[in-house]
Amino acid sequence: MGAGTTNSNLKNNAGDVKLWTPRGEVSAGKKCGVMMGDYSRTAINTSINTGTVIGVSCNVFGNGLTPRYIPNFSWGSEGVNRYELDKALDDIGGWKMLKGQSVSENEKSILKYIFNHF
Repeated sequence: MGAGTTNSNLKNNAGDVKLWTPRGEVSAGKKCGVMMGDYSRTAINTSINTGTVIGVSCNVFGNGLTPRYIPNFSWGSEGVNRYELDKALDDIGGWKMLKGQSVSENEKSILKYIFNHF
């Protein structure tokens, strides 16, 4: 997460947090912060809504609060665009290289499946 990224886990009216699911919204109780998929990241000073769901391999940036749901392989948060798979895999490889790791063929296969089916 970029420096200054913030997230609330409690609504300012102390009501139940509604959480996005593929089958519709569900109550997550009084407290629920962000659920963020693998290989996703945020820009500096990103403000994340209570109960936000961010998919796999997203690059989240933009003004104001994020939407409460950001699909897999999203680029931005306002008028979200789809991240190109090859670019996403290159970026993931770059981040893993910083840790002395590489993207395995199994990881690539899983990410391609998610990209094509979700």
